Parts: sequence; C-alpha cells; structure tokens
Amino acid sequence: MHELPITESILKIVLKHAETNNVRQVVTIHLQIGKLSDLEDEWIQRYFDYLSKGTIAEGAKLKIERMPIMLQCSACSTSYEAEAAKLGDIVCPNCGQKDSTLLSGREYYIKDMEVQ
Repeated sequence: MHELPITESILKIVLKHAETNNVRQVVTIHLQIGKLSDLEDEWIQRYFDYLSKGTIAEGAKLKIERMPIMLQCSACSTSYEAEAAKLGDIVCPNCGQKDSTLLSGREYYIKDMEVQ
C-alpha cells in the first residue's frame, strides 16, 4: 500500500514537467528503482493507471529498471555491488572488512519520459 503515495508523487512530477514543456500526451515513463526497495512494479502501474485517469498521463506505461545495491567499505573506501540476500554476510572484496555504508539500492527516480 505504500506504493500509493510514491505513485502520487511520481504522477505530480510527471504532470509538472509535461505542463512546463507543453506536452500533449505522456506515453512512457522510465523509472529507476533500487533493488532494496520493496516497491512492487505491478502495484505502481495499477496505482498510476488509476491516479492518471483524466490527465495527459492517462494510459502511460511505466518501464521500471531495477538499480543495483552499492556499498562502500568503511575501511578502504572501495565501492562494490551486493546482492540483497547476502547483505548480512558480505565483506569488502578489496580488504575483507565487514563494515560498509549503503550508497544506493533504496532510491527511486524518474529517468525520463516519452511524450507526444
């Protein structure tokens, strides 16, 4: 259910940029969502379909790209990709330390839009 307020936010941003650029119809919206995000692609599209009725974004398809989980080692500053299932046991591939900081994996962005 937390997809609803996020989808509302996405729609508001899309409509604002569409209006600023005199767009007649939004066709596709490309989103980047981190792999650690628990947002469900299907529900984001369902909520978007419902919320966008009667707007220039009605009927737009969401293309969702899942972004990798990136960590940075606190000891040697090496940045590396991680899998969600292994986060509890992961060590830095450079120095072997376990203490790392999350750089990305929970974010969501509007990458771009296809319009008419």
